[in-house]
Amino acid sequence: MKKLTTAEEDVMQILWRLEKGFVKDILEQFPDPKPPYTTVLSVIRVLEKKEFVSHTQYGNTYEYFALVTKDEYAGEYFNQFLSGYFNNSFPKMAAFFAQENNLSMTELEEIMRLTEKELNKTNNENNG
Repeated sequence: MKKLTTAEEDVMQILWRLEKGFVKDILEQFPDPKPPYTTVLSVIRVLEKKEFVSHTQYGNTYEYFALVTKDEYAGEYFNQFLSGYFNNSFPKMAAFFAQENNLSMTELEEIMRLTEKELNKTNNENNG
């Protein structure tokens, strides 16, 4: 899966939130100052070529929707990030963020709790 540019990711975030929409709907979701209509349309066309977005045609009008879910993209992007910067080591990544963000013991314990919860959920799904 290809990495999105900032502009592409901005449009995808809006589409994921809306689930589907016309260019005008997407444009309305941008904060002021809004980008030009033609810029948003160009980004959507690039996203279609990258197979992140498709459309339903109503006469001369197109309603766009995401082909890739936010979770799918986040998972792929995260895996690339983890591999590229931390040699696929979640503990190294967690240690880096703990150090860089001066996480408290409570925050570290919360990370551990959430990680254990997800591991248990995964184990239960695989065993049952």
